[in-house]
Formats: sequence, C-alpha cells, structure tokens
Amino acid sequence: MTHRADQNDRAVLDSWHAVGFLETLGTAPTTTRLLGVDLTIQRDADAAITVHAQGHASPLPVAERYGCLWTSLGTPPATPLAIPEADEPDRRLVCCGSIDVHASGLRVVENFLDMAHFPFVHTNILGAEPQTEVLRYHTEWRRDVDEIWATDCRFHQPQAALSAVGGQDTGYIYRVASPFVTLLYKTCPNDALRPDVIALFVQPTGPERCRAHPVMFLIDDFSTQADLIQFQQKIFLQDRIILENQRPRLLPLDARAEIPTRADSLSVTYRRWLKQKQVRYGATSALPDT
Repeated sequence: MTHRADQNDRAVLDSWHAVGFLETLGTAPTTTRLLGVDLTIQRDADAAITVHAQGHASPLPVAERYGCLWTSLGTPPATPLAIPEADEPDRRLVCCGSIDVHASGLRVVENFLDMAHFPFVHTNILGAEPQTEVLRYHTEWRRDVDEIWATDCRFHQPQAALSAVGGQDTGYIYRVASPFVTLLYKTCPNDALRPDVIALFVQPTGPERCRAHPVMFLIDDFSTQADLIQFQQKIFLQDRIILENQRPRLLPLDARAEIPTRADSLSVTYRRWLKQKQVRYGATSALPDT
C-alpha cells in the first residue's frame, strides 16, 4: 500500500518539500518517495534537474535552495520559504546528511520544537540536570505569513554549539514555516548580534515514515565541516531513538489525546494550526484506546 496523501490535504500537497541534498545527486537517476508517491530524479548533462512522479504525466515543479532539491505534488508558492540569513556571505552552509525515521514527519517537527527533553535526551550537550525548567516563553500564529513563531525562549546549555566553550544561557526563536519545515534561531557563540540558524526540512515518505534533512547556517570560522556534521547528527540520532518509540506514530490533533504542560505551549499551538489547516498526512484525530 502506498499511503498517498488525500487530494483534499491541500496544505501538504501544495507545499514545497525538500527531497534530498543537491551534493548527493549525480547524473544517474535516483529514486525517492514523497507522500507515498515514488519519484525519479534526473540531472542532465547541463545540470538541469527534473523530477517525475509515478502517476503524473508532467514533471513536478522543482527548486534548488539551501543545498536541497525541493519539489511539490500540488501547486506550491513561487519559491520555497525565505531564509534571509542564508544570503549572508560569512555564513557557512552545512548540510548534515539525510536521516530516515520510522515516525510521522509531524512528530519529528514537534520534537524539534520541544525544549523540555534537552536535559534528558541530549544530556551535557543541550541541557543537564538539575536545570530542567522550561521558562515561560511567547508563542503566536503570525497570520500575515501563516507561520508559527515562539520567542523569548531561553535554556541553559552545557554545549550549545560545537564552537561553544563552556555552558551558556542560550536564546531561542522557533519558526514553523509549513507543516514539515521548521527553523531555529539560537544564540551564536561567535557573534553576539546574529544568531546561528538551524533548519529541519522533513520529507514525509509515508504517514508513519519520513526522511529528515537538517541544514545549518552558521557563523563559525573554526570548526571543520566534518565535525559540524557529526555534532548535529549525534543530536538528531539521540532524538530518533525517542521518536521511533513514541505511540501512536501519527501525531494526535485531538486536544484530549495527550495532556500538555506549560512547557508545551509551542506544541499545542502547532497542533491547533495543523488542525485549522486540515492537515491529515502523518496526523490522526482518533483518541488512543483506553
């Protein structure tokens, strides 16, 4: 069974989705899957890329941005999301490798938005006991751009970034640009005025499976590319263990399904936003069995 997206799931179908890193694409055709549909990616001798989807007569729209190939099974905006920091000449683009996860892509995005797990999952890196409290922060649905933002987030971290020396109180801003695309702006150890930017582009391959493409836009002249990739992959692989053991694998959108705490304000707003947009792929409205 292919588990394709429902044709009424327009918020998902009409979005841009990252389906791989450009640096991994050669001239030989490659295959992948998006929303239960098999894709064939072809780069010709002139470096032009086309994407064909099973059951679609015409090639899909494509865009090359942020080190990734983007496509859509519907009618997407003119371009993928804007990340102005990516155009700053002194930032490093770090494509951190694609990671398959046996969990809903929506679960992966929600985990990215959660600060409460830092001390317990990323111990002595992004958090550590006894400093486990998530301080009050502000969450909003910015309707002019149809995005979810969380500001005034702070968390003490033993090693907030590879280039960090010692612990620091890290400021965070979270941004959810589309159901499967989210970004984090966090205090940069090397620049007091400009944050590092970490993006997570999630490719939903099936309702309960996805491929995550982490990308970083960093101000860091010291670390090697390999070390930066390894640092980020270590964090994500710690998350994957938790994600693949969550039940249900689909993200519940019924407010009665899971009991939130004050620290879950961003998660609650994200789920309400998905429900308002009538997102179905990777989500469930059913209550768990009792």
